[in-house]
Amino acid sequence: MIVLVPALAGALAVGGLIALVVGLRPSPVVERPSRPRKVRTITKQTRMLLLGGFGIGIVAFLVTGWALALVVVPVAFVGLPVLLSSSSAAQRIERLEAMEEWTRSLSGVLTVGVGLEQALVATLRSTPAAIGPEVTRLVARLRARWVTEDALRAFADELDDATGDLVAANLILGARRRGAGLASVLEGLAESVAADVRARRQVEADRAKPRATARWVTLISVGVLVILAVSGTYVKPYQSPLGQVILVALLSMYVATLVWMKRMAIGRAMPRFLSPVPGAAREGAA
Repeated sequence: MIVLVPALAGALAVGGLIALVVGLRPSPVVERPSRPRKVRTITKQTRMLLLGGFGIGIVAFLVTGWALALVVVPVAFVGLPVLLSSSSAAQRIERLEAMEEWTRSLSGVLTVGVGLEQALVATLRSTPAAIGPEVTRLVARLRARWVTEDALRAFADELDDATGDLVAANLILGARRRGAGLASVLEGLAESVAADVRARRQVEADRAKPRATARWVTLISVGVLVILAVSGTYVKPYQSPLGQVILVALLSMYVATLVWMKRMAIGRAMPRFLSPVPGAAREGAA
């Protein structure tokens, strides 16, 4: 029973450090429209990682006698891929590239002389998958006789991105003025977004080098720890309750370093400038 105390203390220490890092992160206060909150569910991949981590944690506990393994191994299985990956940055770049491609396609459709609403509907089939749901809902609102400006503002609100606001703002001005030149404006905007995508890809390539180094250092450290825990007497002092508390402190500092590196690599998103759609304005025309 006493060996479970260090495990619980370790879990509380790791959770406290993560909560401290998240709590001290500055976040701007942005007023957003009220909307139903999405309930986050555990994905199938996360469930599989948890099950695998619990299984290996039980094996590690039976082999080494470390009760800490019952907590640390499942957490490591789920947390390390998140801390050492670059999926969030890659997804943002993919969405920017999709906006650029969609804007360029819309500009090409407008050059044949169709109206803005007809051009938006025509681009639905060629919309990239990264922004496909947002464009689909935009077309559905236009077909439901929404006011074009309200539909575009709702579209920008769903994209929730400064570049999306820029695209939507140009389309709103085009819907208001109904003049020539919108196609050339969108073409220039697409070129600007493409340059931004190229710059972001270059930055992400530079960030991938230290991330790969951290990944290899982590894998080597885990491998050495496993070998020493199974076959060596070097880590025998860590089997005591005090030793496992010290091990938790060391692991927590290492995780805090990975979290710090992850936060530095994320970068700050540019603030949006389009106001959200008022609730009364979202009603379609009868």
